[in-house]
Amino acid sequence: MRNLKTLCLQGLGVAALALGMSGAMAADKPTLKIGYVNGWDDSVAATHVAGEILKSNLGYTVELKPVEPAIMWQGVARGDLDATLSAWLPATHGEYYAKLKDKVVVLGANYEGAKIGLIVPDYVEAKTIEDLEKYSEAFDGKITGIDAGAGVMRRTEEAIEKYSLNSIKLMPSSGPAMATALTRAEKAQKPIVVTGWIPHWMFAKWKLRFLEDPQKVYGDAEHVDTVVNPGLEAKAADATAFLKKFSWNGEEVGAVMLAIRDGAKPEQAAKDWIAKNPERVAGWLQ
Repeated sequence: MRNLKTLCLQGLGVAALALGMSGAMAADKPTLKIGYVNGWDDSVAATHVAGEILKSNLGYTVELKPVEPAIMWQGVARGDLDATLSAWLPATHGEYYAKLKDKVVVLGANYEGAKIGLIVPDYVEAKTIEDLEKYSEAFDGKITGIDAGAGVMRRTEEAIEKYSLNSIKLMPSSGPAMATALTRAEKAQKPIVVTGWIPHWMFAKWKLRFLEDPQKVYGDAEHVDTVVNPGLEAKAADATAFLKKFSWNGEEVGAVMLAIRDGAKPEQAAKDWIAKNPERVAGWLQ
């Protein structure tokens, strides 16, 4: 009996030592701060999935910071943020990259085929941006926008000028407010034009299309890149390696976005997706 007690105590001691070492290893890892654009559903989805993997699989403490795009880029350049998975290049965030390219590292695209522009329901008569002037009364003379200062908003101000949309005004709001306005218009089958982008859950919910942009004000298809502070590689090599490999498609990001849209908290939506896709996660961590 005494020998059994001794073995049990020894076993507990080994387990405690292992836990202590594990805790020490976790404590040795730096806290990672990742910036994302709050209100951009794809940004919220990608950041929470990546953040959960960094925490659960790689043992980091992770702080997710919702910020405006300009602050996000500046934060990564200064080191206030370690990374972002929400850099739209080459057009939408091109101005930020041009100013800060010597102070950041682009790890690569985490989503290909991204696009910004003016979006309408498929039942709307307008086909091109120029058509908005012709049908301005149907749209109440407005384009429903998102946050003032966002890349798509700056491009839209340029589009209004280049296409001579003298009867149209751009109305700033937010990503959620834009989606709410689109929901109401779709329900009533009323014309509406919004600033928008893909990937976005609204393309899974309704039949939408981009207005044609022959002058290429909004540019061609883009990619969403992961951008990090130059010091991250030395600070967290395994985290950097994972972030470099992290890349997914429209169906995958759409599943997380729709789950959040349907009421799941971003953290839970991320955990649920990770649990359902272990092979995908394993591939990013190899």
